[in-house]
Amino acid sequence: MTLCISLSARPSNNGTRFHNFLYEALELNWIYKAFAPTDLGQAIAGVRGLGIRGCAISMPYKEDVIALVDRMDPSATAIDSVNTIVNDDGVLTAYNTDYSAIAQLIERNRLDAGSSVLLRGSGGMAKATAAAFRDAGFTDVTIVARNEANGRALAGLYGFAWLPDADDATADVLVNVTPIGMAGGAEEHALAFSADAIAAASVVFDVVALPAETPFVAAGRAAGKTVITGAEVATLQALEQFVLYTGIRPSDEQVRAAEEFVRAAP
Repeated sequence: MTLCISLSARPSNNGTRFHNFLYEALELNWIYKAFAPTDLGQAIAGVRGLGIRGCAISMPYKEDVIALVDRMDPSATAIDSVNTIVNDDGVLTAYNTDYSAIAQLIERNRLDAGSSVLLRGSGGMAKATAAAFRDAGFTDVTIVARNEANGRALAGLYGFAWLPDADDATADVLVNVTPIGMAGGAEEHALAFSADAIAAASVVFDVVALPAETPFVAAGRAAGKTVITGAEVATLQALEQFVLYTGIRPSDEQVRAAEEFVRAAP
């Protein structure tokens, strides 16, 4: 049996259900498990030492893990952020499938590159998101980050603006790439942006996948906005991880069935 895992501060069953559903559908003798590491270095050493084939990396480890791998694929090097590790006989190669997921959702939802954007966050996932918006032609983007050093650094990397908070700011597109609204967190019931900002926006985009219906997403739906959820991001990036791990690309029908299976979870 081949083992793949995920490492996250607050693991969910979404990735576990998605991958395991496809393993069964494709009759692969594989299994996927989720973990919350107490020591990231030891966890990655375990991936290498135990021959674990693949490892998904979630917040807040996307940058810290860089020093622990052997090789960086261009997808991860370009944004200094990792969300996937593939183990080839003890050699760990890091990738980033977050970027491609965000890029696909920008295209699918036909977001107008002339729109103004407020992007809250400055970590590894925020880098992937900012890069995807930049590469889609967006120029009027403001990074909202409490950490001034990180916020200014990310904004400077892509030629964007920076704000310490978004209390009075509005934009056409609001993007949350922080743990605000994440189940189990200190701010799980909080809105990533104010009610006034949501009312003024046309698009509400939350990268938080647990729960799929965050307070921010729920507020966006109630206000009649175009809504893009973290669950959608999770499915797209997990599919690319699945391909990296197994070398097999499931059919569209199999992916849809896996999505439905994940959504049906209590």
